[in-house]
Order: sequence, then structure tokens, then C-alpha cells
Amino acid sequence: MTALDLSSPVAVVGTGTMGQGIAQVALVAGHRVRLYDAADGRARGAAAAIGARLDRLVEKNRLTAADRDAARERLLPAESLSDLADCSLVMEAVLEQLDAKQALFRELEDIVGEDCLLATNTSSLSVTAIGGALRNPGRFVGLHFFNPAPLLPLVEVVSGFATDVSSATRAYEMARAWGKKPVACADTPGFIVNRIARPFYAEAFAVYEAQGADPATIDAVLRESGGFRMGAFELTDLIGQDVNESVTLSVWRSFFQDVRFTPSLAQQRLVESGRLGRKSGQGWYEYGDGAEPSEPHTAEPAQQPAYVVVEGDLGPASELLALIREAGIAVREEEEDHGTRLVLPSGGQLALADGQTSVEFRDVVYFDLALDYRRATRIALSASQDTSPGTLAEAIGLFQALGKDVSVIGDVPGMIVARTVARIIDLAHDAVAKGVATEEDIDTAMRLGVNYPLGPFEWSRKLGRNWAYALLDDLHLRDPSGRYAPSLALYRHAYASDKREGSQS
Repeated sequence: MTALDLSSPVAVVGTGTMGQGIAQVALVAGHRVRLYDAADGRARGAAAAIGARLDRLVEKNRLTAADRDAARERLLPAESLSDLADCSLVMEAVLEQLDAKQALFRELEDIVGEDCLLATNTSSLSVTAIGGALRNPGRFVGLHFFNPAPLLPLVEVVSGFATDVSSATRAYEMARAWGKKPVACADTPGFIVNRIARPFYAEAFAVYEAQGADPATIDAVLRESGGFRMGAFELTDLIGQDVNESVTLSVWRSFFQDVRFTPSLAQQRLVESGRLGRKSGQGWYEYGDGAEPSEPHTAEPAQQPAYVVVEGDLGPASELLALIREAGIAVREEEEDHGTRLVLPSGGQLALADGQTSVEFRDVVYFDLALDYRRATRIALSASQDTSPGTLAEAIGLFQALGKDVSVIGDVPGMIVARTVARIIDLAHDAVAKGVATEEDIDTAMRLGVNYPLGPFEWSRKLGRNWAYALLDDLHLRDPSGRYAPSLALYRHAYASDKREGSQS
């Protein structure tokens, strides 16, 4: 079965921000659209608001006046659910309450035709549970658009336990015909994006709670070293702390309080205090007139070392060697069977974050993972109270000589970017192993849904098959709560690689 015929109307029930956005997408794609809302007058108000947005598209030369006028003629507020009887699709975007959604679809089932596709835009509830209230749950599917729906291309097409393959295929092709990028996934808590994105927030909050660094510094490292468009603290302030925490709680509870999805106590306190982010004027940061921007910790200028000695293979950080040479710093290479590190003139060592702590070793400074060490503008370093001040100064001076701002954080295993990326990779492998989605769809979802610089599997290939497993295994030894225990899927991925390489040698 292919996409919906443009000759038959589609309906959107619920006329909030998401409902209006989805209706606009369907309108611009050429459908007749009927808007319904249980609150008197809201459907007419929503139609007027959509019309105003179409006017702005014309002003920006993104839509012709003729197409706008035709779209307006295709948009019709509905007075009752019975007005939706001849629709080929009814899309629901009402409150995130299971009983309300079930009641709505039970009523719709008695109104629409047998071939009408029923869909929910839920982001946190079980598609299976909503569809379970229907006589024919086979025609029920999840279509999770991202806000703002007219702008963001991703749509998660979610098959409930009882969803027919033909219904999911029909929904997938419809989303593609509407100009969206659909990805297929099973009905799992958080679907793809909200499941796999949890560590991006959780690890930033964990570093903060461990007093490893302040929010501005963590955000700067995620942006300027990790390549993420926004840091976790500024992003949750934009989303709304209450909204972000609600999604985290939903995923955590739905996974039977799996420790990997444990919510943040610091975020809970923020929500309890009413500091919800931009919408309340204060969250992790302050907003409004007179608010001073929070600046990341940046180290004072330090003297660059005269040379460095390379021991072993720096792996994901190997491109640093070319940068060091270009900065005029001599590089001496020594083959070592153990360790991957730089030795500084003081005798201290500089190593890529690996899930261990600086305090465990004599005079070691760790540096964080970067998406691209050449393009990165900031590098985080971590050291313990026992690290020689001279070694830390040399490490700071080295990266400053490469043109980087340097942020020194606490002795946090896995640092900031490295632990975040490792956990995202792990959850992605776990999701594929459990049939949630394909590798390709997960990469697409994370790049388009939350603007990650790379998808988890793209990261994994870039960093090496064993990188994430080794880092998480070391973290798990230092925090045996289970939060960092590598999944069986990641273990198999890393072990299979080792086994093949061993058989070839």
C-alpha cells in the first residue's frame, strides 16, 4: 500500500502547537485537512493561526500566493468528530493522557471507515497501549513528529505490537510524500530519539552533580569539542526543565526503573523550585533583561612544552600529532606495547579519556574526546589533586599552542564528551539488538531529530569497534551501580571484532 490519495481528506484532532504544525504539513503537501478540537472555538482559531503562518511563508518566498490561497480553501474546522467520517487518516495530537487518547480513538472507530488509518503523535506513551483499546488495532500506528513540525524533517513511524505491516508501510510512505524523512521503529519507551538521547542530558548532569564542572563549562565542551549544536544545560532550558524531566521519568519508569535511565536529582530540584528554563526566566541559566551570560572556565595562558614523546597509538586522537608538529613542537615517537599517551618534558603523561581517573596514576592528565581535533576550539583536561602543577601547566600550554581554549575540570572518569558518546553508542547497539530500529534509521533519527553531529554508529565506526566498550567497562569498575555496564550487544560487537582480528594474525 502506498501513500494516501490527495483526493481524500485527512484530519487532525487537537489544535495545540503540534496539531497546528502537522495540519500545516498536510496542507502544504496538497491534502484537504479538517481540524477538530473539543474546546469550543479552538479549531477556528487554529485555522486562522495556520493561515497567518502561510502568509509568512509567502512573504519569505517559500510559498506562492496561489498555493497559499488553495491551501486555505482546503482547510476546514470541524464542529464535531462526525465531520471526520470520510477521512483517510485521523491524526491525534491531544494531551499526553492514556485514558483520554483511548477514549478518543474508541469514539473515532465508530465514525470513520474501515480503511481509515488512525495515528497518534504521542512522544511518551505506548502506541500498543493506546491501540489496545480498539477493536481493530491493526490500523493504528504512531507518527511522532518533532516540534516545529513544518521545519523539522524527522518522523518516527512507530509500530505497536498489533499494528499491521500494511498500516505502518502506508504511514511511512505518507510521511515521505509529505516531504518528511521517516524512520521505522518498534514501540519501545522513548522510541528512537528520546530513548537514545537520554545520556546526552544524564551525563552532563552527572558531571555537574559530581562537582566536575559548572553548566557553562560542560556546555562549552559539548559544543566546542564534541561538535554538538547545543550543550545539555542550555538545551534543556530551551525545551523546559519540566518537559525534559517528564520524558526522562517516563522512559525510566517504562523500563522498570532501569539504572541506565535514572533521572537527575539536580534537575528535579530545579523543577521543584520553579526554574523551568527560558519560559520561566531562569533555569540552569538566567534569562531576561539584565541577565549576565555565564562564561565557561578557561585556563590562563601557559608555556608550551618544547617537545612531546608519543608512546603507543593515540587511536581516535592520532590527528593531534600533525597539529602538534604544525605548531612547531617536536614530536618524538617510541613504540610501546602498553599505553597510548603523550609524555611531557616534566615526565608527566597526557592521555585520552578512557574511563579511568587521574588519581589512580602517577602524574597523569587526561584530555577529552573531540569530534574533530583540528576544528575543535576547546579541549577539556582533567587532573587530580596529586597531579604535578608543572605537568598540568605543560598540558594546558600544549593545547593552547594548537589554538584551543582549555577548560580544566575535576577528576571525572570518562570526562564529558567521551562518556556521553560512549553511552549513546551503547544504547544504540542495544536498540538494534532488540529490534527497535536499524542502524541506518537510528543514525538518521539522531542526526535529524536532535541535530547530533554524527549518528551513534557513525561515531562507533570513527572511534573504533572496541572504543566505547573499553571506556564503559572501565567506568563500570569505578561505578558498579550498573549505570555504565556495557550492554550485551556492545560486548558482542567488541568481542567479535577482537576474535576476527586474532584469527587473522
